[in-house]
Amino acid sequence: MSLSPSTSAGPSAERSAISTERHSPQFELGLHTFGDVTSTPDGDRRLSHPEVLRHVLAEAQLADRVGVDVFGIGEHHRPDYAISAPDVVLSAIGSTTERMKLISAVTVLSSDDPVRVYQRFATIDGLTGGRAEVSLGRGSFIESYPLFGYDLSDYEKLFDEKAELFTELRQEKAVTWSGTTRAGLTSQRIFPTTEHEFGLPTWIAVGGTPGSVVRAARLGVGLELAIIGGAPGRFAPLVELYHRALREFGHDGARRIAVHSHGFVAETDEQAREIFYPSWADSMATIGAERGWGTGRPGRDQFEQEVAHGSLYVGSPETVAEKIITTQKLLGASRFGMKYGNGSLSHEHMMQAVELYGTRVRPLVLEALGE
Repeated sequence: MSLSPSTSAGPSAERSAISTERHSPQFELGLHTFGDVTSTPDGDRRLSHPEVLRHVLAEAQLADRVGVDVFGIGEHHRPDYAISAPDVVLSAIGSTTERMKLISAVTVLSSDDPVRVYQRFATIDGLTGGRAEVSLGRGSFIESYPLFGYDLSDYEKLFDEKAELFTELRQEKAVTWSGTTRAGLTSQRIFPTTEHEFGLPTWIAVGGTPGSVVRAARLGVGLELAIIGGAPGRFAPLVELYHRALREFGHDGARRIAVHSHGFVAETDEQAREIFYPSWADSMATIGAERGWGTGRPGRDQFEQEVAHGSLYVGSPETVAEKIITTQKLLGASRFGMKYGNGSLSHEHMMQAVELYGTRVRPLVLEALGE
């Protein structure tokens, strides 16, 4: 059965010849942050945006030192997050780190320009010796659409067209393209280019919609599953769909699958849960009120259920490692990215979590996976 009206290999016949993308043969463990506006450890004061930005830089530098493989920066345009320009933050991180891959988590492509996104991340890639990647998404918040003059009624069309153009740009050759969401291109090249054989490493982030999974397969890019609630195993059918769609669109199976989920690491399970619950509950209450999920702060029982059976990776290094291993085996992921900050959770606590993730969680996971 066809997955779309057209079963061609994608925007260009040339792309169908691509056999693989640059990727590590080893399972990768990453950390993600949105630059949540945090509080002091005693909870007396909320930090300013500049303070948070400087703290994110320190957290990334520590992550690089303790062996974390990938560091991701999210894009938001809200008062409760300090990062609206992930590429700028990643550039600062890249200039003070040595080995980590640097990725957006995510870039809201619908309200940005594909050409400028490619140029910015190709620039980071060149400056950091090939460490940049980009994850493209529509965003879980909508503030960027009116901010940059886009109509929410074009939500699907904006992303579909711009993702198509971005995939063309990855070939780093003259591009001819036309659409309705931006001016067309006629045999134009985009600079700078990268030193990657298949262009800038690219993912499409999805929240569980089959159509988005098929889009990632059609474009021949990596699939990043944003699993922020419920059991990770429920995404297994989407992984199967992705692999099947890759074959139908003429791509081989050498495409990467990543998982993005929230979590926190402390010395013990009890300590991790006690530290993380208040900030998690406050964030859920705020977002829930905005989106009509209900009012009030979620109870401790709901939190414990999500930690035990859902997609909160909260606990000791051993507990978090075991849960990551289970998810990897369920979904066949090649990368796991944990959003280690949440709401008012203090910088001091996040630094501890970063260190434990790199020095203890990562070795446990790799050892268990035979790597």
